[in-house]
Amino acid sequence: MTIDTKDILNSILASISRIDYIKLEEIPGIHLYMDQVTTFMEEHLSSSKRHPEDKVLTKTMINNYAKNHLLPPPVKKKYSKEHILMLTFIYYFKNIMSISDIQVLLGPVAEQFFPGEGSLKLTEVYEEIMNLELEQIEPLVKDITRKFRKAGTSFPDADTTEQEFLQKFAFICMLSFDVYVKKQVIENLIDQMTPASDEKSKKR
Repeated sequence: MTIDTKDILNSILASISRIDYIKLEEIPGIHLYMDQVTTFMEEHLSSSKRHPEDKVLTKTMINNYAKNHLLPPPVKKKYSKEHILMLTFIYYFKNIMSISDIQVLLGPVAEQFFPGEGSLKLTEVYEEIMNLELEQIEPLVKDITRKFRKAGTSFPDADTTEQEFLQKFAFICMLSFDVYVKKQVIENLIDQMTPASDEKSKKR
């Protein structure tokens, strides 16, 4: 690409390095009221926002999650550490999944691990998932860098004035295709988790 490759790659790597998650030790040991929950989430996930004015979570969002059974209801209007963990999962999932798909995925998590009646606590499930995801950052950086360089060799015969745009377009298309394929895999897996009765009701 005509723009300095190093500058673009550094910008990409910087955006990836801003990916953050809530660490277990950062969550207060006491139950929180709604305002405290939204403030906590805003403070700890603000680096993931696209625009400064965006909100990580609002009261309306949280109430809707509880209404749609994505989030267990608060106890006496207070939210526990487990609520914070569930909200964190929802925050990441809502960008790529429908509400109904999140319900299918998080329903068993809430039933088996939220009350701590399963073989593992929700905190243990969360920590294991986050460790797995953090291990993916380096391979993702390498894959994105490879795609960027590949796109940079595309459209060699294009006019100079058009080549920069076309190569960026190619790069975005390659990234989009990767997301599309993975989204298809996610939806296929969730469909396998969906009870047959729910599948029939969806088709009506």
